[in-house]
Amino acid sequence: MAITTRSVEESCVAARRAARELASASTATKDAALEATARLLGERTEEILEANAADLADERAAGLTQALRDRLTLTAERVAAMADGVKAVLSLEDPVGEELERKTLSSGLDLRKVRVPLGVVAVVYEARPNVTIDCATLTIKSGNAIVLRGSSYAERSNGALAAVVREALGEAGLPEDAVVLLTSGDRDELAELATQEGTVDLLIPRGGEGLKTALKDVATVPVIYAAAGNCHVYVHADADLEMARRIVVNAKTQRPGVCNAAETLLVDAAVAADFLPEALTALSGAGVELVGDERVRELAGGVEVGTATDADWDSEYLDLKLAIAVVDSLDDAIDHINAHGTGHSEAIVSSSQAAAGRFTAGVDAAVVYTNASTRFTDGFEFGMGAEIGNSTQKLHARGPIGLRELTTYKYVVRGDGQIRE
Repeated sequence: MAITTRSVEESCVAARRAARELASASTATKDAALEATARLLGERTEEILEANAADLADERAAGLTQALRDRLTLTAERVAAMADGVKAVLSLEDPVGEELERKTLSSGLDLRKVRVPLGVVAVVYEARPNVTIDCATLTIKSGNAIVLRGSSYAERSNGALAAVVREALGEAGLPEDAVVLLTSGDRDELAELATQEGTVDLLIPRGGEGLKTALKDVATVPVIYAAAGNCHVYVHADADLEMARRIVVNAKTQRPGVCNAAETLLVDAAVAADFLPEALTALSGAGVELVGDERVRELAGGVEVGTATDADWDSEYLDLKLAIAVVDSLDDAIDHINAHGTGHSEAIVSSSQAAAGRFTAGVDAAVVYTNASTRFTDGFEFGMGAEIGNSTQKLHARGPIGLRELTTYKYVVRGDGQIRE
């Protein structure tokens, strides 16, 4: 069974036992588990899609927005993409055992700094079943066990996917409890998971500010918040306006229900009259609901633009909605982003290297782009194979969390009888 009926504590203890075994597993053994996972995803596609169809038909999913239903929905192509992601992680170098530093101390001791797994990683996530595979794949390769707590909306889908990975672990001779999926319970279960000191080494919540707040109130284990993405695109005075239009439309519409989609467009006053009419027409034509400040609405022509409220500048819509403002300078754009952004991904469109440099230096975010869509903030796109989330904080990981971000290090010291005087 992938979905455990054990208590949270029992599940975490089981994962801890599995983590000890996985930490010393060879790269070949871990890779065998990943090879089996990719193969079984193909063989079990029909079962996975049946489970997903049941989730989509469940009354619990009836009230989801279209964007959230898109995140929940699996297709044969998306399952195949999961398998491709597993293969991409499989092809990456095993980070465990990597020597980060080596030197001989004045005492004659040989000191090595070596990369090691964290131990047990717990991930809390919402209605995206592919996260089950991404997270499990990364933790297996990096020698960690994982405790997964998905959304009740995706209970059947997650169960089918976790069952695939557990079967693959067994085939490779690794403990199945290296991947444990909790039942999608209430807030009490979440609080219990967040307080498993001694068994859980790191908790990664993937969700909005509500989940982040709930965990901040109770968590006693270390937490990396893969939190909200209130991302901006700033069109600078020296921008190629056609390039800017394509970037903005892509950043907003390519997949609006994800954390790296743009939620706010800032346009320099020097180019607003030339840029906005065509850009607003393109966005509206793509089905985007637009809200803006007074200057944006004055330049909208025949495009409907609602009045932006103070709350709009701080909103992660995760939907086809965009807030737009005209700013008077590069510094004003930077100030706006630092005041309202969540530290996820920010972009400037400009032909000026000096302006791009000031933007990159001045914006406080995990990923800053020049002349590119924010949609590229993704572990797969960054060559990490997959990601377990995008960290919007600064310790110990920032941006996409991949294999190396799921490790720590230890010092290994060898002597020949030294004692300290």
